[in-house]
Amino acid sequence: MQYGYVKSESTGKVTTIEFYHPAQNSLPGDLLAELTSAIYKAGHDPETLLIVLRSAGDRTFCAGASFTELSAIDNQESGLRFFSGFANVINAIRKCGKIVIGRVHGKAVGGGVGLAAACDYCMASKFATIRLSELAVGIGPFVIGPAVERKIGLSAFSQMALNAVEWQTAEWGKQKGLFTEAFETVEQLDAYLQHFTAELVSKNPEALSALKEIFWAGTGHWDELLAERAAISGRLILSDFAREAINSFLKA
Repeated sequence: MQYGYVKSESTGKVTTIEFYHPAQNSLPGDLLAELTSAIYKAGHDPETLLIVLRSAGDRTFCAGASFTELSAIDNQESGLRFFSGFANVINAIRKCGKIVIGRVHGKAVGGGVGLAAACDYCMASKFATIRLSELAVGIGPFVIGPAVERKIGLSAFSQMALNAVEWQTAEWGKQKGLFTEAFETVEQLDAYLQHFTAELVSKNPEALSALKEIFWAGTGHWDELLAERAAISGRLILSDFAREAINSFLKA
């Protein structure tokens, strides 16, 4: 438990995938791999019609990449391997064949914003403030960029990417299209999530599958695109700027 987990639970045609890590739900490489596997498994399960992606805890949805692992990267190959972890999760959501609904109850940083953006439908509480902090540590939101830009547009993505220190509100995220709703309480979020999924599983599975394909039209090149983006991050994380920034963060 102290090292985190990814677990799946299926109820009434809905598979809920939950992740957790004690460091504010940051995602090290092993949890990214488990998350990718869980999404594909649910996608291939004939009894699953919808996938809900959520995290545990009460304050942070996902703090993005594990800074401990970032600090340990010492060559481009290991950098590519680590950043490919987020690429693999995004591609799993894209290719799993099932509608993926995101539940964002708290803060989302970096890769956490990418996960929310990759979901086909994402709802949040008002506590789900968001930030792309990558530029502050010497890299940029390269891997998650296509998913975020696809959801909120180039202008809003540029704002978040360049303003790496200020938080945006959940309401801002709703206005830009990242979230469908920003509820006043987590209880309201969960009540609506239950209502929405119960309603959606009553719909024609073939129609939902066809909609999934339409939602992701034009992204057939993302396997290659996200690999290229992961290589950029893997190179930049080795820079003196990035090393100093990450070390400063770990010492704070």
